Amino acid sequence: MTAIDLSSPVAVVGTGTMGQGIAQVALVAGHPVRLHDAVPGRAREAAEAIGARLDRLVAKDRLTAAERDAARARLTPAADLADLADCALVVEAVLERLDVKQQLFRDLEEIVGEDCLLATNTSSLSVTAVGGALRHPGRFVGLHFFNPAPLLPLVEVVSGFATDVTSATRAYETARAWGKTPVACADTPGFIVNRIARPFYAEAFAVLESQAADPATVDAVLRECGGFRMGAFELTDLIGQDVNEAVTHSVWQSFFQDVRFTPSLAQRRLVESGRLGRKSGQGWYDYADGAERPVPHTAEQERPPVHVTAEGDLGPAAELLTLIREAGIPLREEEEDQGTRLVLPSGGQLVLADGQTSVEFRDVVYFDLALDYRRATRVALSASRDTSPQTLAEATGLFQALGKDVSVIGDVPGMIVARTVARIVDLAHEAVAKGVATEEDVDTAMRLGVNYPLGPFEWGRRLGRSWAYELLDDLHLRDPSGRYAPSLALYRHAYATDKREGTP
Repeated sequence: MTAIDLSSPVAVVGTGTMGQGIAQVALVAGHPVRLHDAVPGRAREAAEAIGARLDRLVAKDRLTAAERDAARARLTPAADLADLADCALVVEAVLERLDVKQQLFRDLEEIVGEDCLLATNTSSLSVTAVGGALRHPGRFVGLHFFNPAPLLPLVEVVSGFATDVTSATRAYETARAWGKTPVACADTPGFIVNRIARPFYAEAFAVLESQAADPATVDAVLRECGGFRMGAFELTDLIGQDVNEAVTHSVWQSFFQDVRFTPSLAQRRLVESGRLGRKSGQGWYDYADGAERPVPHTAEQERPPVHVTAEGDLGPAAELLTLIREAGIPLREEEEDQGTRLVLPSGGQLVLADGQTSVEFRDVVYFDLALDYRRATRVALSASRDTSPQTLAEATGLFQALGKDVSVIGDVPGMIVARTVARIVDLAHEAVAKGVATEEDVDTAMRLGVNYPLGPFEWGRRLGRSWAYELLDDLHLRDPSGRYAPSLALYRHAYATDKREGTP
């Protein structure tokens, strides 16, 4: 099945931000486009707004004047649904209410031809449920664009329970013909991105609620250590706290209140107070003119340790050994069968976050996972009240000698980046095991949909196949609520590797 022919009209119903963006994508690709909105005059206003954006593309040399004029000539406001009768594809981008969407598609089914592809851009409702109102749901599919649709390349092509393979393939090829990067997925709560991305927000909020770190520090660690484009607090301020919480709540409810997707009480209170982020002027941060942006906690300068002993290879943090040598700090390496760590002159130990806590040990400082320890500009450390001040000072001085800012946070198992990445990897494995999408499409979706520096499976390969399972298993022992219980899919993944390597 090939893409819809460019000579065939495409309709967009709903002319808000997403509707206009989708219409612009189809228009620039070369289709005649019809715009319809239930509010009189709204479609004409949307057409004018799209025309203004085409003007800006010409000014930026991304479109020629002739291409703009041709696109404008193909764009038609449609006063009535009946004007969409000859369209080959109708994409809906109306209010996120099941009854509203179902009624719209019932009406469309009476108007369009039998070969017309019907699509919803819903981000939170079941594609199967929306299409369930149709007499012929086989031609119904989800086309989930990301905002802003003209700029972001990802489109999740969602097959409902009754969607025909030919319809899904046609939608997929059409999105690709429009210059997008489509990924195929089954109809599951949150689809790919909104399902697998929940821990990115949830773990940041959990660290805040445990009083281990403030928003500015958590965001800085996620950016400067984890390699994420934005931290969770600043990103939800950009998205809108009400919007982000609504998606979290929808996924949680759709998974029958699975504890792994439990919404944050701290975010609920923020929404209740009307602090919705940038659009309201205040969220986690204050966006009023002249307001000072909070700075992350950064430790005072400490002296580097006079020497360091490495026991084991440090696993995902092995690059630190090279950096220590390059910094001129004497390094002795010893083989170690039980665990990997750095031993400081005080006798205290510096250990990569593993799901355990400093309070369990005599004198341990944990350091967080980094995407790339050489390029990272900040590293988080955690210690308990019983940790020797000398050990913490030596650990701080070591990373400062490597050119890193250091943020000291509370004694939380898994710290910030490590627990976030482990949970993302776990949800990705579970999604693939349940047939939601392929590993390749999951990685593509998370890199393009939310700008992750690596896809979950790319990250898992870098960290080692059992790393995420072991960290989550340790976390689960310390928080047996089920929030951190590793999935059966992740267990099988880690166990199969161990078995092949001869571990009983």
